[in-house]
Amino acid sequence: MKHPFYQFVYCPKCGSKEFVEQNDKAKHCRACGFTYYFNPSASTVAFILNERNELLVCRRAKEPAKGTLDLPGGFLDTYETGEEGVIREVKEETGMEVLQTEYLFSIPNRYLYSDFVVHTLDLFYRCRVKQCENLEAHDDVAEAFFIPLERVNPEDFGLDSIRKGVIRFLTI
Repeated sequence: MKHPFYQFVYCPKCGSKEFVEQNDKAKHCRACGFTYYFNPSASTVAFILNERNELLVCRRAKEPAKGTLDLPGGFLDTYETGEEGVIREVKEETGMEVLQTEYLFSIPNRYLYSDFVVHTLDLFYRCRVKQCENLEAHDDVAEAFFIPLERVNPEDFGLDSIRKGVIRFLTI
């Protein structure tokens, strides 16, 4: 995957084409002096277990990795905390109400969106939900269901950071 620098030709502040790579983290405008740092976007991921120790998984309805397994989650909105974001994403994708969140770990990732590489920092949470019976697939989820932990296969997850996160979660 290419670095997103190649898609940014003009300075976002003044519009000059004198927008050049400063280093592997930033581009600098020779015309107005503006430096833009390419920092990762924050994203959340939820691990939800039911009373039978089964993990909630989702099947992706859209690219990238359409049709593969995933976990509920998504990009944070502006001014949203990680906890608020994971609560919102779980509700949007599954209809379930999160009662409690526990931050576990983070994994850097690259997410291809509309032929654009978005560098992310995926924040993984263990979430306790109000009830597991009202599960419905919404938003960019084709289906949502529980799998016994002993049958979870990390290779069934289509996104690299989710696969790595599942492997790490299974060893906690």
